[in-house]
Amino acid sequence: MAISLKVNGVSHSVPAEPDTPLLYVLRNDLGLNGPKFGCGLGQCGACTVLLDGDPTRSCVTPLKDVGQEEVTTIEGLGTIDKPHPLQKAFIEEQAAQCGYCLNGMIMTAKELLVRIPNPTETDIRHELARNLCRCGTHNRIVRAIMRAAQASGGDHP
Repeated sequence: MAISLKVNGVSHSVPAEPDTPLLYVLRNDLGLNGPKFGCGLGQCGACTVLLDGDPTRSCVTPLKDVGQEEVTTIEGLGTIDKPHPLQKAFIEEQAAQCGYCLNGMIMTAKELLVRIPNPTETDIRHELARNLCRCGTHNRIVRAIMRAAQASGGDHP
């Protein structure tokens, strides 16, 4: 069975069953390795993607629930030559240690900055509460998001 979906602005048809988790298709069929398999229960946030702009745990989202909604992965935010302001800020703040959680942190922050262009530290910490990081770089992650907000001047593509 072929399922159609739009990822990072490109339409795809993938051979998969409707109950297949979106994460599996993104990684195994489309080669998008930004979203990570962490807990497999939708609790850690490593697999977060944006589904029509909403942070969504792709490990527990079956393809049948995606429908015609646009899927955006971290690969769809920016490029090596032109990183998204969040990606640039995370690099500048050296917010990564192992980097496993960063996909979820950045994708969650992307939606936050669209909704609240100039968030407070409390806003950021509240939003990231469901994203787990074992390395303990939370303070750098918060600084990176605040830096991206300031650099964008309230304009968050």
